[in-house]
Amino acid sequence: MSRKGDGLAAPPEESPQPARARTPAEFTAALRTLRLWSGLTYRQLEGKATAHSDTLPASTIATTLGRVTLPREQFVDAFTRACGLGDEEARQWLEARRRIATAAPARVGDEGVKEDVGDVQSDEAGKGDAGNAGDDAPPAPPSGASDLVRAPRWRRVAALLGAVLIGVLGALGVDSMLRDSSKPAALPTMPVTGLRMLAVGSWAQIHPARTPELCLTEGRDRTGRYETAVAAQRPCDTAGSPQLYLEPLGRDTVQLQWHHPKYGVGCLTVLPSGPGRDLLEPRDDCADDNRAQQFRIERFGPPTAGRFRIRPVSSDRCLSLRDQDTRDGAEIVQGRCSGAADQDFRIELTPPPKTATESTPSSR
Repeated sequence: MSRKGDGLAAPPEESPQPARARTPAEFTAALRTLRLWSGLTYRQLEGKATAHSDTLPASTIATTLGRVTLPREQFVDAFTRACGLGDEEARQWLEARRRIATAAPARVGDEGVKEDVGDVQSDEAGKGDAGNAGDDAPPAPPSGASDLVRAPRWRRVAALLGAVLIGVLGALGVDSMLRDSSKPAALPTMPVTGLRMLAVGSWAQIHPARTPELCLTEGRDRTGRYETAVAAQRPCDTAGSPQLYLEPLGRDTVQLQWHHPKYGVGCLTVLPSGPGRDLLEPRDDCADDNRAQQFRIERFGPPTAGRFRIRPVSSDRCLSLRDQDTRDGAEIVQGRCSGAADQDFRIELTPPPKTATESTPSSR
C-alpha cells in the first residue's frame, strides 16, 4: 500500500481470515484489513462492485468501515467480491457474519478458530440495502487495521443494556467498554498522538483555532487564478458541503478524504505548482502512496490544549490560512512552519453521517 521507508502501513500478504473475528468490531476490522489486502481505493471498489452488478458507493464503504457495528449481509457480500474474493471465500465471510450476529460461540482448536457445528439462521434484516450498517450485536472496542485482537466475552446483560451507548461512544473513538472485569481491557491503537480517533479512521471537523466557528471545507480561490474547488475556512453547516474522513496511513499520518453529497469521494491534494500552487484541491484519484495526499498530524502547544498542526508529507511544510486571514472563505495553503496562530487547528471527531440509503428510500 505504501513505501516502508515512510513508516506507513503495508498490506497483509495473505487475505484475512473471517473465522478469527469474534465480535462485530473485530469483524469490521477484518473487513478493513481485507480492503488493504486488495490494494484498492474506495473509488476502485465502487467500480469493481458495479462491474459485478452491485451497488456500493465509496461513501458507503467508508462509513460502514468506520463503525463498530455489524454490517448487513448484502454489504459483506458485495464488498468481499469487490475485493477480489471468489464465491467460496465470500461465503466464509457471510457465515462468519451470521455466527457473530446470532452469538454462536466459536471454538478455539489446535488449528485456529473454528465455527460450532449447527444451524445458523440467516439475518433477515441483513438482506436490505448494502449501505446500511446493522446493529445485530453490541460493538466491542475497535482493533488495529492489520492485527485482530481477541476480546474477552461480553457480559450478556451489560451488553444489552449498553449497546446503544457504546455504539455512540465508539463512533467518537471513546474507549469506555463494558467487559468481563476478570481480564484487562485491551486499549485500541491511537493512530494519531493526542487524538482519540478510531484505528479504522474517524469522521471529523477541522477548525482553525482562531475561528472555531468555521471549518476546513469546500471553497474557492478568491484570486480567481484557480477555478476549481479548493480547501478554505467556511461555516461548518454550509449546505452541500463535503464530510471529512480521516483515514490513518501510518503513525500520525492520515489522508484527508472529502465525501461530497454530489461529487463523491475526493482526497485533499497539495498542488506543488501552477496557478493553484500551495492550495489544496480535492481529487478523486485517491491513492494511499501519493505523498501529496498524506498529512502528518502533530500536537501544537501543550498536550492538554487539544491543538494540532497539519504538515503535508510531500513538502514537510505546514497548513495555514492564506495571508493569516480570519475571514469566511480564506484559503487553506501550505507554507513555512512558523509557529504562527494561523497554523493552529482543532480537530473535532464527529459521529458517522447518514448514508444516502439511510436518509432516502433510494440509493445515491
